[in-house]
Amino acid sequence: MLDVKLIRLHTDDFKKRLATRGVKAETIDKLIQRDKQRRELVVQTETLKQKRNEVSQAIAAAKRGKKGAAEQIASMREVGIQIKELDEKLVQAEKEVQEIAARLPNLPNPTIPVGVDEGANIEIKVVGKLPEFDFKPKPHWEIGEKLGILDFERGAKVSGSRFVYYIGLGAKLERAVYNFMLDEHSKEGYTEVIPPYLVNGASMYGTSQFPKFKEDVFQIENQDLTLIPTAEVPLTNYYRDEVIPTEKLPVYFTALSPSFRSEAGSAGRDTRGLIRLHQFNKVEMVKYTKPAESYNELEKMTENAGSILEKLGLAYHIITLSTGDMGFSAAMTHDLEVWIPAQNMYREISSCSNCEDFQARRAHIQYRNEEGKLEFVHTLNGSGLAVGRTVAAILENYQNEDGTVTVPEVLRPYMSGLALIK
Repeated sequence: MLDVKLIRLHTDDFKKRLATRGVKAETIDKLIQRDKQRRELVVQTETLKQKRNEVSQAIAAAKRGKKGAAEQIASMREVGIQIKELDEKLVQAEKEVQEIAARLPNLPNPTIPVGVDEGANIEIKVVGKLPEFDFKPKPHWEIGEKLGILDFERGAKVSGSRFVYYIGLGAKLERAVYNFMLDEHSKEGYTEVIPPYLVNGASMYGTSQFPKFKEDVFQIENQDLTLIPTAEVPLTNYYRDEVIPTEKLPVYFTALSPSFRSEAGSAGRDTRGLIRLHQFNKVEMVKYTKPAESYNELEKMTENAGSILEKLGLAYHIITLSTGDMGFSAAMTHDLEVWIPAQNMYREISSCSNCEDFQARRAHIQYRNEEGKLEFVHTLNGSGLAVGRTVAAILENYQNEDGTVTVPEVLRPYMSGLALIK
């Protein structure tokens, strides 16, 4: 969440920068107006409470002097009624301010490209050589189905569209991929975590999925529980409402978890294959850092994700997302996109984002700075990687003309030395 005080002090700058994220100036004006009303109510309430204290003291003095205090008592009752009315208005005003502020996206870093969509994204790095085939490469779902390692038909029968069964060596390949990722991230200093896969509304609010994106998740009926859309939610909320000891920073977490997405608004997009499922595995990276260190840590996180692709021998590029394409809570995002031969294009496999203090402010996660004062940490998150998309990339990039798939060398120790899926 953005600091309303800073918006009030630098209104024009916030309007200009948030306009690049689709926020209308009227929304900021409405927030400032409601905040002004809230602050006026605070002053009125505090003034009346001070008056009530003075009247109470006068009543006490009158009683000690055995004097009548009927007039003061009547005045205090009137003040009490006014305070109650103002308190109710204040609660409503604070609620309105929070509702507007909670739906404002993060302020974009001034260095990122400005644009309305992905068309303004900037490629910053290309890694690896694109594979060359002397045959027409098949899509991964066709490869997987012919090998008997992916079963989309029965996934649809049992659960619905956008679900899949991994069978035999398909399941073993998926397991090999995420175990490899977890081992690599552990070497890079991340602490492995097995988090809850159901979280409460406060946690979804803390990482800013709520209230704006409720339609994108699966919720448990009649309970304050939501299936996680990413392990970012439980990992970032680990320190919610806490002060992290300064000596612990930076904190690195990594976790494998299923991710559950309703994919609202994605009708007709990637209807086949592993690219866009309602349930998929993902290895997540999350960091808590001091503000001065967060952008250096973003570059490290991006390198951590890229290292996985390089060791798997998969070509990819890195792009910096524009203001119009970036996620709600991010101030800057680097996307890693892996080469998918059958589509003849790069597809997203990881987003590494610096949220600065946006999530920490919502989740109230702090540390003490060098002066001993409480300050919000910066939080970062990134996929390290989306497992299903990695499997899709492996099947397509390592496919052979006879329908077999070569297992990348780094995964063979995780698959009992198996070098070929056939």
